[in-house]
Order: sequence, then C-alpha cells, then structure tokens
Amino acid sequence: IVIDANTDSRYGMVIMPDRNINVAVYNGGDGYMHAASIVAPREAVFPVNVDTSSTSTVTGTVGEKSTENILYLDTKQGQMELKLDKLGSVAGCKILVSGKKLSVSCARGDDAYMHAVSISDGTGGTSGLSNTGSNSSGLTPAPASAINASTSTVTGKVSDNTRAADLLYLKTNDGEMQIVIDADTDSRGGMVLTPGNKLTVSVYRGSDAYMHAAVVTGNKDGYQSVEIDTSSPATVTGTVGSKSTENILFLDTPQGQMELKLDCVRSVTNCKVLVSGSKLTLTCARGSDAYMHALDITGA
Repeated sequence: IVIDANTDSRYGMVIMPDRNINVAVYNGGDGYMHAASIVAPREAVFPVNVDTSSTSTVTGTVGEKSTENILYLDTKQGQMELKLDKLGSVAGCKILVSGKKLSVSCARGDDAYMHAVSISDGTGGTSGLSNTGSNSSGLTPAPASAINASTSTVTGKVSDNTRAADLLYLKTNDGEMQIVIDADTDSRGGMVLTPGNKLTVSVYRGSDAYMHAAVVTGNKDGYQSVEIDTSSPATVTGTVGSKSTENILFLDTPQGQMELKLDCVRSVTNCKVLVSGSKLTLTCARGSDAYMHALDITGA
C-alpha cells in the first residue's frame, strides 16, 4: 500500500511489525493501492501540563518498541521514552518506522515523563503533513489541522438507533456509545452508517461533553480493475436502504431498489455520512463488471 502526500496518517503515524492498524485504501491508477487514511489503536490520554518554556532537542532513531502513545528514541546516550500526546508539529515524516532518523523537541510534563512537542526528519526533509489535493476517487482529504485533541480508537457495530447523519450510535463490547459526526470528521473510509455495519472510529471528547468522531473507517472490499462507461451516465434519486455497506449502496427509488457499487465515487456533496433513509441524488454509470457504479453523490 503506497503512502503518499495525500495519506492522512494523523491517527496512525507509528507503523511497526505485527501492530494492528486500519487503512482506508483506493486504487491509485498506477497499479498500486494507496492509503487514504491510517488509524492505529491508541490508549486513552489523561490531562497533563507540559512545560514548553524549556524544551530540549534530541536526535536519534525510532526504536521498534514505539507505539502511537510512546516514542522510543535510540540516541547515542541511550534510549529515551517520549510520550506523543502533546505532539504539535511533524515535518518531513508522514509515518514513523523502526530505524528512521528524527530530531525531536521535547519537554517535561507534570507526570514526570518527557513529551515530544515537535518532530522533524533527521535527514533534513521538508513538511510531510500537507493534506491538500485529492485521491483518485476525487474525495478531498480533511485538513491536517482540523483536530488537535488526543484520540482513542473504538470498534463496534452501527446500532439501529442511528437515524441522523450527525449522531452515530455504536454498539461496542462495553455498551452503546453516542458519537457526534461533525464538519471535522474524516468519513472517507467509513461513510455508510447502516445497522450492523462494523466500524473503527477514532474519537475525542468535545467541549460539549460528547465524544466526537475524528476518523471513521469501515470494512471495504479490495478494489478490482473495472472500466466505467462515463460517456452515458444516469442520474437517479432515492433513499439509502438498510442493507447498504461500504461496498454497495442499496438505493430505494420509486421504480424499485438499485444496487450501486461504491468503488468509483468521484465526489460527495452535502452529506458527511449515509444513514438509512437518507435522500440522495446520484450520478452513476455501468461498468465492465455489469454493475452500476456510483460516481457522484449529493445529499438532499
């Protein structure tokens, strides 16, 4: 899976062997699958004050024990343990892999730990956090600076109580969560919130006391090569059927239920997520696999 300038790795920077991660992928048109976003498990973060008035800069390489919470930095003086909950800026490194050279600005917190404040590529690279542009599906990545809060990851299934596009009810092993979907939510990897669909959600606590979704990732099949006849697209209007998944949208229309593949979506307008009963207008076209494929989706 190619990691490029458009990959949103804010919630999955540290990639180590045998670690579980969730990756939203798309066909890059170059024969490779590309990562749209990466989400890795992260422990809950507790409030801590960090004295940024007296920072120090250290240079070293990423240790293989590093996680999304703690960076183990191998330096000439030994291995440092740096918490990543106060990380503000990252320059020249989209992801952190074992052995990567880094220059890290750090400061001590009132929990007695050293906390990484900023990270830059130890080889002198330039900023790697720019998320402008779009992937091959035409969906524009969310701004990298949209969410600055510490996040944790939860997994579960969409509950029957999810009826509005701004509030996700997620059944987890610990009970049902209410998670706000707002303008800052990156839902490119998990748009379809119909009952029973399994999701991984990166969440943070908002100032309104609700948990908010930073990134939503669903289960999506691998992409297969297919040619779409865009010379004769059709426009249809209907509502989202409850059987819809990240792979296939079941659209209830006055003429019956349509089955539309979601692997070639170019744009989504006026809707962050799709819930059962949502009214949509779609542009679609037939593919060489005999399926109709959704191209452009517009919310009512």
